[in-house]
Amino acid sequence: MSGIALIGQGYMARTHAAAITALGRGDDIRWLIAPRPRADLALAPAARFSNDLDDALRDPAVEVVSICTPTPSHAEIASRALRAGKHVLLEKPVTLDPAEGEQLARLAEVAQRVLMVAQVVRFFPGYALLRSIAGGGALGRLRSVRATRALTRPSWAPWWDDESISGGVPVDFAIHDYDQANLFLGEPIAVLARQLAHEGPIEATIEYADSGIAQVLSYPYLPEGAPFSSAIELLGDQGTASHRLLLDSAPTDAVGQSEVVVATPAGVKRIPVEARDAYQLEIEYFLACVAEQRNPAESPIDSAISALRVALAVRESLRSGARVAL
Repeated sequence: MSGIALIGQGYMARTHAAAITALGRGDDIRWLIAPRPRADLALAPAARFSNDLDDALRDPAVEVVSICTPTPSHAEIASRALRAGKHVLLEKPVTLDPAEGEQLARLAEVAQRVLMVAQVVRFFPGYALLRSIAGGGALGRLRSVRATRALTRPSWAPWWDDESISGGVPVDFAIHDYDQANLFLGEPIAVLARQLAHEGPIEATIEYADSGIAQVLSYPYLPEGAPFSSAIELLGDQGTASHRLLLDSAPTDAVGQSEVVVATPAGVKRIPVEARDAYQLEIEYFLACVAEQRNPAESPIDSAISALRVALAVRESLRSGARVAL
């Protein structure tokens, strides 16, 4: 079994540690790397703590590095890990600069190591089912995607409101839906976005080379205690499919019946979606890619960079009020 180094020990690092432990790999977490120790190291009982990344990178038993640090640190940490011959699971967004993401992709290729950006929504079972339905041709040619995402302000991340660290709402939060829109509609070519009030919802319209169009509504300011809400609807020339998910917090326990609804000339079909921990599914997939030495086709870095470009264009459009070409 490959050893794992977990970089960071905030909310996302604890989420990764919990998922790794649930997969029966908790004892494989050999290092926790962070500026200072915390009391909640029970998630990684066999891990040693250090504030020096090189301690983990020099350890020959460490094969995998999971990076869960604020985004400005991603490029440096991932680069060092890849150069040290480690496989890398990198929390989204990949970086704040697409050029840095492209450099990481080249480093991974040269090092022949697996580099996967943790776009966890790709592993939500309902979203995966939608991809299967659309990919099977049931909806015909896809014309439009509508997505909505809402949650309470992430109080666990005091840096979240600092755009220079998080990238702001489009980059750190809405990027999941931009990624989904790209996944279904292809090459994005332009963006127009608006926000009518401070901390109001952000609406982005994305145009695609194949004449598709996506509309994404993002609102991370629900009152404390409100469930996380995520919804997506696909429109094809042969029908529609939609999915809505309500969650207590992280993508684990659904607050009610979760289903995909498909409407075509053959009728309306309601397909139940099994509640699964998407972080477990994501990390399980990544570790399988490492074990089999294969590229993570379910979440390739090129897609993460493309979603970042859309997110940055949304941010630029919000500032200028203009349509931004990609």
